[in-house]
Amino acid sequence: MSTPLYVFDMDETLINADCAMIWNEFLVEKGIAADAGFIAEDQRLMGLYANGKLDMEDYLNFSMAPLADMPKADVDALVAECVESHILAQQFNQSKTLIAQLQRDNIDMVIISASVTFLVQAVGRRLGIPVALGIDLVESNNCYTSQISGVPSYREGKVTRLNQWLTAQEKDYSEVHFFTDSINDLALCEHADFAYLVNPCPRLRAHANQPNWTILSWD
Repeated sequence: MSTPLYVFDMDETLINADCAMIWNEFLVEKGIAADAGFIAEDQRLMGLYANGKLDMEDYLNFSMAPLADMPKADVDALVAECVESHILAQQFNQSKTLIAQLQRDNIDMVIISASVTFLVQAVGRRLGIPVALGIDLVESNNCYTSQISGVPSYREGKVTRLNQWLTAQEKDYSEVHFFTDSINDLALCEHADFAYLVNPCPRLRAHANQPNWTILSWD
């Protein structure tokens, strides 16, 4: 009997948006990110991400600065509010249907995202996928820092993080099905048994003519 595992990128894959960009806009709305150029810099950095050129340490130093002295509990409460009010409405209809079907069939699911863990897990819980891997951050004085803990779930690091998770499981999975939109996930597409390209960026679409790779158009 086969035991498949379904693995999802999150941003622009399960949701028709980037949750980190929504989160940063939310911080501006709340007056927590008060720098006049914060959104413009966020957009510049995410442009680098879209082209597979983002330095993750640079991004985290920028994006975590407004939260430097905020207790974790306060951050987590803001994240929960942001997910409810700004992010859930962005979920693709097809991802809702697929997640519900996989739940009915008792098939395990994992989100693996290059967003920070506290954001990825909050979104994952509300989408119905409790196992959510993101970029883990070092904590200090009950606050999140911008320092990465362990291997970041970004580019080739997603393969490493998934393999670490699989090694820790008692269950053996027969095959991995991976969904993504981004060229940054090319390594995990090639590692998976089946890859599904959700509205893929042009650079990822250029790699799509491979066995067991499928292009999906979601809305």
